[in-house]
Amino acid sequence: MSRESFDIAIVGGGIVGLGTALAISEAHPAYTIAIVEKEREVAAHQTGHNSGVIHSGIYYKPGSYKARLCVEGVRLLKEFCREKSVPFEECGKIIVATNEAELPRLQALYERGVANGIKNLEIIGPERAAEIEPHAKALRALHSPTTSIVDYRHVAKAMAGEIVRRGGRIFLGEKVQAIRRADSRLNLETAGSTISARNLINCAGLYADTLTRMMGIDPGVMMVPFRGEYYSLRPECRLVRGLIYPVPDPQFPFLGVHFTRRIGGEYEAGPNAVLAFAREGYRMRDVNVRELSRIVSWPGFWAMARRHWRIQVYELYRSISRRVFLRALQKLVPELRDEDLAPGGSGVRVQTVTRDGALVDDFQISEAPNAIHVLNAPSPAATASLAIGRHLAGLAARNFSLK
Repeated sequence: MSRESFDIAIVGGGIVGLGTALAISEAHPAYTIAIVEKEREVAAHQTGHNSGVIHSGIYYKPGSYKARLCVEGVRLLKEFCREKSVPFEECGKIIVATNEAELPRLQALYERGVANGIKNLEIIGPERAAEIEPHAKALRALHSPTTSIVDYRHVAKAMAGEIVRRGGRIFLGEKVQAIRRADSRLNLETAGSTISARNLINCAGLYADTLTRMMGIDPGVMMVPFRGEYYSLRPECRLVRGLIYPVPDPQFPFLGVHFTRRIGGEYEAGPNAVLAFAREGYRMRDVNVRELSRIVSWPGFWAMARRHWRIQVYELYRSISRRVFLRALQKLVPELRDEDLAPGGSGVRVQTVTRDGALVDDFQISEAPNAIHVLNAPSPAATASLAIGRHLAGLAARNFSLK
C-alpha cells in the first residue's frame, strides 16, 4: 500500500473542495495540498448535476453566509471564467408573482436583493415581463438581468487544471474508508493507499457528516438526501427565453419548479424535491438500505417529517404524476403542453437536519483540532464556491497556523 504525505488534505472533489484548494494555494503557496475524491472524475455529484445557474443572491437573509459569499462568489466566478475561457451567459431571470397573495413576498425578495448589494434589480409589471418572457404569466415580477448560466462541470475541470498547475495533487477513485490520528498527523486510508496530512478540510458534500463521524466527532446533524427530477423542453418548444422562477414558499427550503436555460441552449423544467432512498439516489429505484436506516433512525428526521409531511406527499405525487408536474409548470407558463416535455435528468441535494428536526438554512462550517468540516453547503454553493474557498482558507490559516 502506497503512502504519501501532505500539509493539507481536502476530502471531496466537488466545486467547494476545488475552490478551497485554489484559495489556499494562492494564499499559502508553500504548503502541499491533496484533494481526495472517491469518484473517477471531479464534480461527479452535486456539482455536476445542478441547474447551472449563477445565482445573484436575491433569496438570502442579509448578513448570512449565503448572502455575503454568494454576492462575492458571483464576481470571483465570472472573473475565473473569463480568465480560463469558460463560457457563461448573462441571460437574466424573472421571478413571477401569479396572484395577489405572492406580491408581498415578491416585494420582500426585492428588498433582500437590494440589501445584499445586487445591482439593477427591478420590480416590473406584466407589460415589461411580457417583453422579457412573452409566454410567462406574471401579475408582477422581479427582474434580475445579471443572473447567469454556466456549466459547472467545465468550471470544476478548469479549477482542477489550475490546482495541478500550481503543484497540487488530485487523487481520483480513492474513497476514504478510515481516518486515524498518528502523532500530529491524520492518515486517510483508502483501498489502495494511505494519504497522510497534518490538516484536513472536509468538503465531502453528500457525505460530509459521515466523514465527520469517521473522525470520532458528532456533528449534531444528519444529511438527508432529496432527489430533484427534471423534464427537458423539446427543441421545437419556443415558450421560454431565459430563466423563469416562482415566488418561493418560505415554509420550504427548495425554490419550487421553474424553467432554466442551459449554457448549451437546452431548457429544463423542474425540479421537484422528493426524499431519496440513497445519498446518490438519482433514480427512484436507487436504494441504499444502510444509509436509509441511518437516516430514519435520526430523531431529527421524524421531527422534520411531522412538520413537512404534506409538502412531501405532494412532491411525491408530483413525481409520480406527469400531469400534476405539468400543472405546476403551467402556473408559470400557461401555454405549456404535455407534448412540449421530454424526460430529463435528476440531481440529489442534501438537506442538513438538526437533532430536533430543524432545517439548516445557511452554510454551516465547524472546526476541530487540525480539521474544518463543511456540514451544509446547498445552493448557492456552486455560485459561491470561490468565495467559500477564500473563507475556508482564512479559517485554515488560523486553525492550522499557516504562515
